Amino acid sequence: MRLPGIATWLAGAPVATLIFLTVFGWADFWPATAGIVVSLLTSGAFALVWGRDLDLLTDSVRRVASDNSGPVTQAETAVMMGTLGREIERLSRRLATLAALQEQHRRADTLILERLPDPVIVLARDRTVRRANATARSAFGDDLAAVLRHPGVRGAIDRAVVTKQSEAAEVRLRAPVPRDLYATVVPMDPPLADGGEALVVLSDRTRERVVERMRADFVANVSHELRTPLASLIGFVETLRGPAADDPPAQQRFLEIMAEQGARMNRLIDDLLSLSRIELTEHQTPSEPLDLARLIQRMIAGFELRLAERNVKLSARIEADLPVVAGDADQMAQVLQNLLDNGLKYGRDGGVLSLEVALAEPGNRWPSRRGIVVAVADQGFGIPKEHLPRLTERFYRVDKGRSRAVGGTGLGLAIVKHIVNRHRGQLLIESEVGKGTTVSVWLPVTQAPRMVDIE
Repeated sequence: MRLPGIATWLAGAPVATLIFLTVFGWADFWPATAGIVVSLLTSGAFALVWGRDLDLLTDSVRRVASDNSGPVTQAETAVMMGTLGREIERLSRRLATLAALQEQHRRADTLILERLPDPVIVLARDRTVRRANATARSAFGDDLAAVLRHPGVRGAIDRAVVTKQSEAAEVRLRAPVPRDLYATVVPMDPPLADGGEALVVLSDRTRERVVERMRADFVANVSHELRTPLASLIGFVETLRGPAADDPPAQQRFLEIMAEQGARMNRLIDDLLSLSRIELTEHQTPSEPLDLARLIQRMIAGFELRLAERNVKLSARIEADLPVVAGDADQMAQVLQNLLDNGLKYGRDGGVLSLEVALAEPGNRWPSRRGIVVAVADQGFGIPKEHLPRLTERFYRVDKGRSRAVGGTGLGLAIVKHIVNRHRGQLLIESEVGKGTTVSVWLPVTQAPRMVDIE
């Protein structure tokens, strides 16, 4: 232990005096020597006790100054500086109480932030993300940084930091799916406990915007697509009430046509309603686990009768041990239903309808992440290349007469596209005139299995 300087001077003064008196004969030798020894022992003991108390209090102050220590419990054991030790302990208990209260408030802030229904992001002084609540992580995931870099959001953040007032902006995201957001930036003064200086609240207005567009689209689409079957039904009703009133063979023929037109209208309305429901949730990524292989096998079983009617052989190849992916089972069943239905409608009688489900290797064709590819290929007439980019548009038909003859509404691939977009996948349509068409759906996954054949 290092001897404190003040203790050295205090002990040295009487010793030096006794030595001086002894040298000049002003004091007896032995009494002076005894006084020197006693002074040295006393000063040494004083220095030891002083040094111990000083080290003890220094360690206590260091612990009080640290951020992760509890109350100090040993400062009161100081011998010569007990009063100071007790004050240090009292201060440490008060600081520990304040730290516990601050931690309780911080946890309450975090809990409130996590439970908010809207996405909330906390930004630091340098505009980096300090934290984000569960809704923000679920809604945007890895795209959170891209959202904050959007010019509209970034401009609102800059204005809020400069003016120290709340700023708002309406933004539209184009990828991975179209999304309408209302961003509110709230500056925090003073900053939050974790250093956050601004809150970005993102209200998703996609559903409201979709509903507005849907109303207009629904009226336009229905008025256009239902005009022909309604005109046919009205014409046949007038004919049955007039010239064919007494013609049973004509009545039977007209009633069959009317039933077909009614069924077509029913299919059209069902597909429009289905498409509207899908568009309402397209911006919400599904999180339910989905066993894609089992779902596909159930769909295959449901097509056996129709395959037999067309004398079409289904050649299915599905990899074993496919991983469970995140997806909406009902919507993915709708995708498979539309792909198999199109392959059967536009394929060749007596031909082969191929279904392949495999893990796709990253490359130029698919994204860099691993994924499952579901591909349905027919042996039909094929589609000219100039039509391929427009096949997923509503009511777009390459051959309107043939499409209506087989019961098509022109909405099947539009439904597939929106479902695939919701699952953050990709849709690829390839066709060659005279050889057939292949429609492939890519879904993101992680695990790699082995291949088996199912006939």
